[in-house]
Amino acid sequence: MPRQDFPRRLRLLAAGDYRQVFETAVYKVHGKGLMILATPNELGYPRLGLIVSKKNLRRAVDRNRLKRLARESIRLQQHRLPSMDIVLMARRGVGDLDNKVLHRQLHGIWRRLEREAQKAAGEDQKTVEAAVSENASQDG
Repeated sequence: MPRQDFPRRLRLLAAGDYRQVFETAVYKVHGKGLMILATPNELGYPRLGLIVSKKNLRRAVDRNRLKRLARESIRLQQHRLPSMDIVLMARRGVGDLDNKVLHRQLHGIWRRLEREAQKAAGEDQKTVEAAVSENASQDG
């Protein structure tokens, strides 16, 4: 059974890591009160960074609740997600969501992100296959 912890290696810790995701974001997924930017990495596992401002959630207890739920959600989904750096940003209205709805939103966002990554990987594979078949037809 795979481990289900959330170690430091699964977190975006440095400002440069966040900057790279903002500058090179390939995927953008919206949810009610949440937005995710993601970019592929070469590490073999996903990493999560959280941005929860006072402007969107005034009380520290609410900001910490969102962070805790997001970490728990990705901890459970880490083995399904592709290798990418993910920044989760809280937006207006996220404070109005209760834990059940927030958990459902997060689960849906991870599924959409996984689907988009698989679709992009399939398109990349089709491009490679088309190039190979084109080269084969030119050689023959």
